[in-house]
This record gives sequence, structure tokens and C-alpha cells, in this order.
Amino acid sequence: MAALAVGVLALAGCGGSSGDSKGSGPGGLTVPKIDKLAALGAGEGEVNIISWAGYVEDGSTDKTVDWVSDFTKETGCKVNNKVAATSDEMVTLMKTGEYDVVSASGDASLRLIYGGDVAPVNTDLIANYKDVFDGLKNKQWNSVDGVAYGIPHGRGANLLMYRTDTVNPAPTSWSAVFDPNSPYKGKVTAYDSPIYIADAALYLMKTKPELNIKNPYALDDTQFKAATDLLTQQNALIGEYWSDYTKEVQAFKAGNSVLGTTWQIIANLAEADKAPVKAILPTEGATGWSDTWMIAAKAKHPNCGYLWMNHIISPKANAAVAEWFGEAPANKLACQQTADKSFCTTFHADDEAYFSNVWYWTTPIAQCLDGRTDVTCKDYSAWTQAWTTIKG
Repeated sequence: MAALAVGVLALAGCGGSSGDSKGSGPGGLTVPKIDKLAALGAGEGEVNIISWAGYVEDGSTDKTVDWVSDFTKETGCKVNNKVAATSDEMVTLMKTGEYDVVSASGDASLRLIYGGDVAPVNTDLIANYKDVFDGLKNKQWNSVDGVAYGIPHGRGANLLMYRTDTVNPAPTSWSAVFDPNSPYKGKVTAYDSPIYIADAALYLMKTKPELNIKNPYALDDTQFKAATDLLTQQNALIGEYWSDYTKEVQAFKAGNSVLGTTWQIIANLAEADKAPVKAILPTEGATGWSDTWMIAAKAKHPNCGYLWMNHIISPKANAAVAEWFGEAPANKLACQQTADKSFCTTFHADDEAYFSNVWYWTTPIAQCLDGRTDVTCKDYSAWTQAWTTIKG
């Protein structure tokens, strides 16, 4: 996967400032020319999807959780879903040409765009797109020079969670997970992904202004070393790195983890299991995610793919998946459809002030995403290699 990342991001090896020309991305790099679908035709009978767990539910996990069956009845498109565990796996699977649609996070989306694996999306063919929160449209991780490369699905922040019966005083800052003298050594947890380097960079951006970090995904050599050094130091505190959210729930419930990064859904599940936990957005803000439904450049079932993207952000389906997974929905009308009428308040769905403190995952590339042109930033392959070293 590291080798794959090197190959994909070799595309991003030259250029100047962002948005220089039509169809250009950071650094003025021209993305592969791929036409978007001009008109919607009849469904092809099936659609092959790559998704995060919980995004494509047909009642087999829980008979009351099903937004796939209605889609198939309405469109005639059978859904074949492959659950991926990581963004790297999603990128690898999309390169096989066997899939039509993927629910890409921001640490994968630019790789897919620059790799020529996904096509621009004709949003005029997605009726529900008009109701997507403006705060999610035409962003750095899902568009290039104003051209949409996907349909926003939802968003969330990477929060700080702690056991209230163990951690005292209650933390308010990410310093709690980076303190080398932490009394919770061996019971601190962190997200297991190269993109977690951005969490350290965000902390340093707020606490070490002399590093002049403006974007946690745009790190030059000095900034990158500071972030990776901090994570190497933190490694001595870590009891477990997590990527499976159900395992983090169990770790906090058992007390094996008492402090670390989390998602709102994990906090909700842990609280439902009677674990004494609380999750907060620290004073420095946080990283986060905004997932995007993207269509393969050579989709074999493009019409069913478009029909799926429209369905999954319809108010009813978007509300259902947001509640099941635990994230803010993308469609503003979904808030009227949630079973828990306070759901959108809990997840800050329409709270742009809250999300203004969240730096959504974005694929690091050599052209600095903060607009600098006098230095080269570390791309995702460098992040991947560094993460392997950090974990030992």
C-alpha cells in the first residue's frame, strides 16, 4: 500500500499555487481529463459499492436497519457491497476496476482524483444535491477548481474521550494525550492511520506558533519532523492503536483505555454500555472527516451508481445512515427524519461554527495545501512511511 501511495502521489510532484487553471488542483497540477456523465439513463440492474461499515445496510446486520431494500425496489439496481477497513484499502480496491461507487474519506479522495480512478460528478443529475449543507460542497477534499468529484455523505469530528471515573481533572486540551509524564501511560489510545499525524500537527499549530503550521495536512520538512517526533514520544504512552470502533468501545468499557481520540458514535455506544465516559472537542479544535460518494472513472454501472448516490443522500436514507453510524448528515432535510429528534443537535449537523474548528481529513500532497510555493510538503507516501516507524 505504501508503494501504491508513492505511485499515485507521484502525480502531485510539481506546480505552483492552488487553483491556477481550469481543472487544476493544488500546485496547478492538471487532473486527468475524464468526462462526467451527461445524462441519466436506465439502471443497469446492479451496482458494486465499496463502503465503510454501516453505510450500506440491507437488514442483515439488524432487521430494523435497512435503506438498501427500498433502493432496489425503486430502481431495480441490486446492491453488491464490499466493506473496507481503511482508506488505503478503498484506494486499492478502486484501482481494480471492479467497483462503481466508493464512500471515500478525505485521506483517500485526492488520491482517487489524481490517480484518474474517479470521474467528476454531474450534480445536476443528483436531485437531492440541492439540499446538501453548503458547508460540505466544493471543498478541498471533494472538488478541484470548483468541479465536484463526489456527493457529500456526512461529517464528524475526531474527539477526545476519557473515563470520568479515572481521568482527573477532566481534560480540555489534546495535551492530555501528548504529556510525556501522563499518569495514564499504557492506557492512552490513538487512531491507527497515517492521517493521525495531522492530529499532532494540529496540536502543534496551536501550541508551537513558531513552527508556523497553517494547515495540519500541509507540512514541510521541519513541521513534519516536529509532528512525527511528538508522535514517537507519544508512542510510549499508547496501550493500543485502534481502527475498529467496536474494539475501542470495549477497551473503554473494560478500562484498558481511559483516554484518547474517538468518534461521537463510539462515545454514544460506550455510554449505552454503561461505561463512564465523556467526549469533548478540545480547545485546539480537532481533525475530522467528511465522506464523499465518488463514481469510478470506468464504472460498469454508472446509472445505478448515480441512482445510489441520490438515494443515500435523500432525507430518509441519509437520516437513517447518520443515526446508525453516528455522524452529522449531509442533507439538511434529514434532520426532520431522524428518530431521535435531538440527533442533529447532538451531532452539530447545522452548526457551522462548531465545524469551523474541525480540519477535515485531506490527502497530503507535495504541493503545500496551504498555498506555499517556496517549499515542498510531505506527501501521503511520506506520511505512510513515517507512521510505520512511529508505531515501531
